[in-house]
Amino acid sequence: MTFNEGMQIDTSTTSSSGGRGPGRGIAIGGGLGGLIIVVVALFLGVDPSTVIPQQQTPIGTEDVDAGGFDLSQCKTGEDANEIVQCRVVATGNSVDGVWGQLMPGYIRPHIQLFSGRTNTGCGPATSDVGPFYCPVDQTAYFDTDFFQVLVDQFGSSGGPLAQEYVVAHEFGHHVQNLEGVLGRAQRDPTGASGAGVRTELQADCYAGVWAHYASITRQESTGVPFLEPLSDRDIADALSAASSVGDDRIQEAATGRVNPESWTHGSSEQRQKWFTIGYQTGDPAQCNTFAAADLG
Repeated sequence: MTFNEGMQIDTSTTSSSGGRGPGRGIAIGGGLGGLIIVVVALFLGVDPSTVIPQQQTPIGTEDVDAGGFDLSQCKTGEDANEIVQCRVVATGNSVDGVWGQLMPGYIRPHIQLFSGRTNTGCGPATSDVGPFYCPVDQTAYFDTDFFQVLVDQFGSSGGPLAQEYVVAHEFGHHVQNLEGVLGRAQRDPTGASGAGVRTELQADCYAGVWAHYASITRQESTGVPFLEPLSDRDIADALSAASSVGDDRIQEAATGRVNPESWTHGSSEQRQKWFTIGYQTGDPAQCNTFAAADLG
C-alpha cells in the first residue's frame, strides 16, 4: 500500500529512543516461547519481570542510551514510502484518521519507536517481544527490525501492507482499551476459544476495518487521502502477515506440534478470517469476536 505523496506526516504523538547496552532491565527470553509469554504479559498490563527472570546487572555497568531515530526525516507520504520508521508513524496517522471518524470520543495513542530495549508503563521490554501495545500508558511500541524478523523467521511477505497491518493491529488494541474490553483477555487468557484469542482476533478485525477505509479517508490538514487504493497484492501481504503469526504456525515451528489449549492469539486461518471480515464489511460491529459462537 502506497501513501499519497501529498499527505503530511504528523509526529506530534510519536517519540523515539535508542537501544541500551548492558545495564538495568530484564533479560527477556529469546525465541518464540519467550516472545509469546512477554507479549501476552504486556498486552494485559502485567510487568514482564513477573513471568521472565531478571538478569543481574554486572558491577560497574550502567544503561547507555544510543539515541533514537530522527523523526525530522518524516515529513510527507514520500518519506513513508521510503523509510520504514516513517511508514509506521504515517500508518498511525491513517489509523487515527479512520477511527476518529468511526468512534466518537476517539483519543489518539502514543507511538514509541525503539531499538534494543525500552521502558514502558507495563514494565521493561526488549525487541524480542515484537510490537506491542501497553494500556497503562496508551502507547504502541515498535522496533521496526521486527518487520524483517517477520519475513526471515515467520515467513511473512515483506510488502508494505504486511507492516501496516501490524501497526493497525496494535492500534486495534488501543480501540479495545478505549471501549473497555481489552481487560477481558486477562480473565481467560489461553485456549482456542478463550478471551485472549478473542481479543487478538478482534484487533485483527479492527485492522481490517482500517484497511477498508484507508484509501478513502482524507487527512484533515491536507484534504488528500492518506493512502492510494489497495491492490490484490496489498491484501495478500496483509493476509500473509496475519497467517505468519498464527499460534498454530508458531507452535509447529517452535516445537513440532500444535496445542490449541495454550493458544493466545488464534490460528493462522482465524487471523486471516477476522482481518477479512473487517476489510470486507468496514463495520466494527461485525468484529464482536466475544459474541461469536464459531471463531473460524
